[in-house]
Amino acid sequence: MKNIESLVLENLIFNDEYLRKTLPYLSKEFFHDRVHGILFDEIREFFEKYNLSPTKDALQIALNGKRNLNADEFNEVIQELDTYNGPVESEKTPWLVDETEKFCKEKAIYNAIMESIHIIDGKSKTKTENAIPGILSDALSISFDTHIGHDYIEDSEERYEFYHKVENKVPFDLEFMNLITKGGTPSKTLNIVMAGTGVGKSLFMCHHAAACLAQNKNVLYVTCEMAEERIAERIDANLMDITLDELKVLPFDVYEKKLKNATRGINGKLIIKEYPTATANANHFRILLEELRLKKHFEPDIIFIDYLNICTSSRFKAGNNANSYTIIKSIAEELRGLAVEYDVPIFSATQVNRSGYTNSDFGLEDTSESFGLPATADFMFALIATEELDELNQVLVKQLKNRYNDTAVNRKFILDINRAKMKLSDAKESEQNILDANQSGEEGYGSGFDGTNFDTKFSRNKEVNDWVI
Repeated sequence: MKNIESLVLENLIFNDEYLRKTLPYLSKEFFHDRVHGILFDEIREFFEKYNLSPTKDALQIALNGKRNLNADEFNEVIQELDTYNGPVESEKTPWLVDETEKFCKEKAIYNAIMESIHIIDGKSKTKTENAIPGILSDALSISFDTHIGHDYIEDSEERYEFYHKVENKVPFDLEFMNLITKGGTPSKTLNIVMAGTGVGKSLFMCHHAAACLAQNKNVLYVTCEMAEERIAERIDANLMDITLDELKVLPFDVYEKKLKNATRGINGKLIIKEYPTATANANHFRILLEELRLKKHFEPDIIFIDYLNICTSSRFKAGNNANSYTIIKSIAEELRGLAVEYDVPIFSATQVNRSGYTNSDFGLEDTSESFGLPATADFMFALIATEELDELNQVLVKQLKNRYNDTAVNRKFILDINRAKMKLSDAKESEQNILDANQSGEEGYGSGFDGTNFDTKFSRNKEVNDWVI
């Protein structure tokens, strides 16, 4: 009975369908026997040159010309080749593809473990122990993708089902946010809130984290800026509907009672994890997720990372001659990859650049450090504060990029903000009459806002709107 390595090599020669499905995922490193490795190299070289499966005679001629093979090795390879008689039955090809995928995974994991041991023993000249999580992650992620594309005509039924599939989303507790995202943020997405210092980036994320917890979602909040207790304090104030100052003077028994009332009926969990500024990257978050799954049986429905610009890249290290555009874009790509890998939406934040601090109506061009961030994000919006809005305890939300809906509709809208309680809420409809907002909607908010002249259609609140460009 042939072992899996011989079976793989035999079918690479005799089974063209199998060859084309599996060769892109196979590597010489998976064949630990030298004879098998030599044969695999010859098969791959022949296919890459001629786009055909090699015959046994062609392989024997190629091997005969190898100067780096001694007589004993040549005879061993020819003896192995002589045992190959033909492919598995056609109906068994899917089974063999599955077995080959399993073989590749096992070999990749074995190789990754051996390389990690090599690094730990200090025998690697190029890699440190920080590379080990990435090495293991790459090995665990090996998977055959046998899908070769969507046939526009033949796959119309499948496409129609996709159009009508109810997408899994995490909704907001803010009506306009749900309106512009068509019901919330989908899984496998990166969502960014942009604002100046002190405007409310962390406030927004803490508010949304509390709202998700109240919806019985499992929430992971990663903080690279504030202490875990400071984030929890903000969420306490939000859920208990009390100010931060009141929270600090509550007797313990009153605090415990309020917390119990605030979390009654909530089945979700909220985990807050702190990392020192500029030390954590997607690999650290990946390890955290696996530890939470193993130790607490916790799998998040949504992840908050506060915030993106003070994370690090797992691919580009500081001082490696990489500029800020490359580093921030890399961090964004890695976080979006993490969202896809764990099938969750990720929320993070970024600062505005210098010109954005003095602009009351900034855009994507005012993104701090790297325009690669908005290029990668699925959804990006700005929180804009002015003295007039601060007096009214309000903040302006402006859509910057939106893969879920049209950014030209409901481009801007107002939210009420209570900084003392770390809460956001829907503003009154009468306060939504903003120039250039192009507001329209359903079921209440903005139902009459169709982009026509707001000055003639609605009476304007001059206090709110004088500052709008």
